[in-house]
Amino acid sequence: MTRYAPARHYLWFGTAAVVFAGFSVWRGLSAALVFIPAVLFALIAAALFAMALRPAVEIHEGYLAIGRRIIPWMDIRRLDRTGWVSPLIVRITLFDDSRLVLVYPGDLDSCNSLLRHLRRLSRDALIDGIPYRQYWGEVLANGGERKQPPAPRYRVLRPEDEAEVERLYQRLKTVGNLDQKNTTDEK
Repeated sequence: MTRYAPARHYLWFGTAAVVFAGFSVWRGLSAALVFIPAVLFALIAAALFAMALRPAVEIHEGYLAIGRRIIPWMDIRRLDRTGWVSPLIVRITLFDDSRLVLVYPGDLDSCNSLLRHLRRLSRDALIDGIPYRQYWGEVLANGGERKQPPAPRYRVLRPEDEAEVERLYQRLKTVGNLDQKNTTDEK
Protein backbone atom coordinates (compact mmCIF):
# COMPACT_ATOMS: atom_id res chain seq x y z
CA MET A 1 0.00 0.00 0.00
CA THR A 2 1.16 3.50 -0.83
CA ARG A 3 -0.40 6.53 0.85
CA TYR A 4 -0.37 10.00 -0.66
CA ALA A 5 -1.25 12.73 1.86
CA PRO A 6 -1.69 16.40 0.90
CA ALA A 7 1.46 18.50 1.03
CA ARG A 8 1.96 20.55 4.18
CA HIS A 9 2.83 23.74 2.34
CA TYR A 10 -0.85 24.32 1.47
CA LEU A 11 -1.58 24.60 5.17
CA TRP A 12 1.28 27.04 5.73
CA PHE A 13 0.33 29.18 2.73
CA GLY A 14 -3.30 29.20 3.90
CA THR A 15 -2.20 30.40 7.32
CA ALA A 16 -0.08 33.12 5.71
CA ALA A 17 -3.09 34.21 3.61
CA VAL A 18 -5.20 34.49 6.81
CA VAL A 19 -2.50 36.65 8.41
CA PHE A 20 -2.38 38.90 5.34
CA ALA A 21 -6.19 39.13 5.34
CA GLY A 22 -6.12 40.17 9.01
CA PHE A 23 -3.47 42.77 8.29
CA SER A 24 -5.55 44.10 5.36
CA VAL A 25 -8.65 44.34 7.57
CA TRP A 26 -6.64 46.23 10.20
CA ARG A 27 -5.34 48.63 7.51
CA GLY A 28 -8.84 48.82 6.01
CA LEU A 29 -10.14 50.55 9.11
CA SER A 30 -8.39 53.69 7.92
CA ALA A 31 -8.94 53.29 4.14
CA ALA A 32 -11.95 51.47 2.72
CA LEU A 33 -10.23 50.27 -0.48
CA VAL A 34 -7.89 48.06 1.54
CA PHE A 35 -10.84 45.77 2.29
CA ILE A 36 -10.61 44.47 -1.31
CA PRO A 37 -7.24 42.73 -0.72
CA ALA A 38 -8.62 41.45 2.61
CA VAL A 39 -11.47 39.72 0.78
CA LEU A 40 -9.09 38.34 -1.85
CA PHE A 41 -6.72 37.03 0.82
CA ALA A 42 -9.65 35.41 2.62
CA LEU A 43 -10.77 33.66 -0.59
CA ILE A 44 -7.24 32.46 -1.27
CA ALA A 45 -6.93 31.22 2.33
CA ALA A 46 -10.21 29.29 1.98
CA ALA A 47 -9.02 27.64 -1.25
CA LEU A 48 -5.65 26.73 0.28
CA PHE A 49 -7.26 25.27 3.42
CA ALA A 50 -9.66 23.28 1.22
CA MET A 51 -6.63 21.83 -0.62
CA ALA A 52 -4.77 21.11 2.64
CA LEU A 53 -7.75 19.27 4.12
CA ARG A 54 -8.34 16.97 1.12
CA PRO A 55 -8.46 13.26 2.02
CA ALA A 56 -5.40 11.10 1.48
CA VAL A 57 -5.19 8.87 -1.59
CA GLU A 58 -4.19 5.26 -0.97
CA ILE A 59 -3.00 2.85 -3.63
CA HIS A 60 -3.65 -0.81 -2.84
CA GLU A 61 -3.12 -3.87 -5.02
CA GLY A 62 -6.84 -4.36 -5.61
CA TYR A 63 -8.31 -0.90 -5.27
CA LEU A 64 -7.89 2.85 -5.05
CA ALA A 65 -9.01 4.53 -1.83
CA ILE A 66 -9.81 8.25 -1.80
CA GLY A 67 -10.69 9.06 1.78
CA ARG A 68 -13.42 6.54 2.63
CA ARG A 69 -14.37 5.85 -0.99
CA ILE A 70 -12.98 2.61 -2.39
CA ILE A 71 -12.76 2.10 -6.16
CA PRO A 72 -11.65 -1.32 -7.49
CA TRP A 73 -9.12 -1.06 -10.32
CA MET A 74 -11.32 -3.07 -12.65
CA ASP A 75 -14.10 -0.46 -12.27
CA ILE A 76 -11.95 2.31 -13.76
CA ARG A 77 -12.67 2.63 -17.48
CA ARG A 78 -10.88 5.87 -18.32
CA LEU A 79 -8.15 8.11 -16.84
CA ASP A 80 -7.82 11.57 -18.34
CA ARG A 81 -5.18 13.94 -17.09
CA THR A 82 -5.77 17.66 -17.23
CA GLY A 83 -3.04 20.23 -17.69
CA TRP A 84 -2.59 20.50 -13.91
CA VAL A 85 0.38 18.61 -12.53
CA SER A 86 0.69 20.12 -9.07
CA PRO A 87 -1.95 19.96 -7.73
CA LEU A 88 -2.72 16.85 -9.75
CA ILE A 89 -6.18 16.81 -11.29
CA VAL A 90 -7.32 13.59 -13.00
CA ARG A 91 -10.76 12.81 -14.41
CA ILE A 92 -11.73 9.20 -13.70
CA THR A 93 -14.61 7.52 -15.53
CA LEU A 94 -16.02 4.43 -13.84
CA PHE A 95 -17.73 1.35 -15.31
CA ASP A 96 -21.22 2.84 -14.88
CA ASP A 97 -20.18 6.02 -16.77
CA SER A 98 -20.09 8.02 -13.56
CA ARG A 99 -17.27 10.51 -13.37
CA LEU A 100 -14.99 11.42 -10.52
CA VAL A 101 -12.46 14.23 -10.39
CA LEU A 102 -9.41 13.32 -8.32
CA VAL A 103 -7.65 16.38 -6.91
CA TYR A 104 -4.40 15.60 -5.15
CA PRO A 105 -2.56 18.60 -3.65
CA GLY A 106 0.93 17.24 -3.31
CA ASP A 107 4.44 18.21 -4.27
CA LEU A 108 5.59 17.59 -7.83
CA ASP A 109 7.34 14.27 -7.15
CA SER A 110 4.35 12.85 -5.26
CA CYS A 111 1.96 13.96 -8.01
CA ASN A 112 4.05 12.29 -10.71
CA SER A 113 4.35 9.11 -8.62
CA LEU A 114 0.60 8.98 -7.98
CA LEU A 115 -0.16 9.53 -11.66
CA ARG A 116 2.20 6.71 -12.63
CA HIS A 117 0.59 4.36 -10.08
CA LEU A 118 -2.88 5.24 -11.35
CA ARG A 119 -1.88 4.60 -14.94
CA ARG A 120 -0.01 1.39 -14.18
CA LEU A 121 -2.73 -0.25 -12.08
CA SER A 122 -5.76 0.73 -14.20
CA ARG A 123 -5.35 -2.23 -16.55
CA ASP A 124 -8.85 -2.05 -18.04
CA ALA A 125 -8.82 1.70 -18.65
CA LEU A 126 -8.17 4.03 -21.51
CA ILE A 127 -5.31 6.29 -20.49
CA ASP A 128 -5.75 9.73 -22.05
CA GLY A 129 -7.80 8.01 -24.78
CA ILE A 130 -5.20 5.31 -25.51
CA PRO A 131 -5.75 1.64 -24.56
CA TYR A 132 -3.66 0.42 -21.63
CA ARG A 133 -1.48 -2.01 -23.57
CA GLN A 134 -0.80 0.42 -26.36
CA TYR A 135 -0.03 3.22 -23.87
CA TRP A 136 2.62 1.10 -22.13
CA GLY A 137 4.05 -0.19 -25.42
CA GLU A 138 2.97 -3.80 -25.12
CA VAL A 139 2.57 -5.60 -28.44
CA LEU A 140 -0.82 -7.14 -29.04
CA ALA A 141 -0.39 -10.69 -30.37
CA ASN A 142 -3.19 -12.21 -32.46
CA GLY A 143 -3.32 -15.85 -31.37
CA GLY A 144 0.16 -17.24 -30.96
CA GLU A 145 3.53 -15.86 -31.79
CA ARG A 146 3.86 -13.26 -34.50
CA LYS A 147 6.60 -13.82 -37.04
CA GLN A 148 9.08 -11.07 -37.51
CA PRO A 149 8.93 -9.61 -41.00
CA PRO A 150 12.13 -10.07 -42.96
CA ALA A 151 14.57 -7.23 -42.74
CA PRO A 152 14.24 -4.86 -45.68
CA ARG A 153 16.91 -5.19 -48.31
CA TYR A 154 18.33 -1.88 -49.40
CA ARG A 155 20.06 -1.31 -52.73
CA VAL A 156 23.67 -0.31 -52.20
CA LEU A 157 24.83 -0.55 -55.82
CA ARG A 158 23.25 0.26 -59.13
CA PRO A 159 22.26 -2.75 -61.27
CA GLU A 160 25.27 -2.16 -63.62
CA ASP A 161 27.64 -2.15 -60.63
CA GLU A 162 26.06 -5.30 -59.22
CA ALA A 163 26.65 -7.02 -62.59
CA GLU A 164 30.31 -5.93 -62.53
CA VAL A 165 30.77 -7.22 -58.96
CA GLU A 166 29.17 -10.55 -59.95
CA ARG A 167 31.49 -10.85 -63.00
CA LEU A 168 34.57 -10.17 -60.84
CA TYR A 169 33.41 -12.70 -58.27
CA GLN A 170 32.98 -15.42 -60.90
CA ARG A 171 36.44 -14.67 -62.31
CA LEU A 172 37.94 -14.83 -58.80
CA LYS A 173 36.33 -18.22 -58.27
CA THR A 174 37.73 -19.66 -61.50
CA VAL A 175 41.20 -18.08 -61.59
CA GLY A 176 41.96 -17.68 -57.89
CA ASN A 177 43.01 -14.01 -58.04
CA LEU A 178 42.01 -10.82 -59.79
CA ASP A 179 45.52 -9.59 -60.63
CA GLN A 180 46.07 -9.24 -64.38
CA LYS A 181 49.76 -10.12 -64.15
CA ASN A 182 50.96 -13.62 -64.54
CA THR A 183 51.81 -14.97 -61.11
CA THR A 184 54.52 -17.28 -62.46
CA ASP A 185 56.68 -14.29 -63.52
CA GLU A 186 57.07 -13.08 -59.97
CA LYS A 187 58.27 -16.36 -58.51
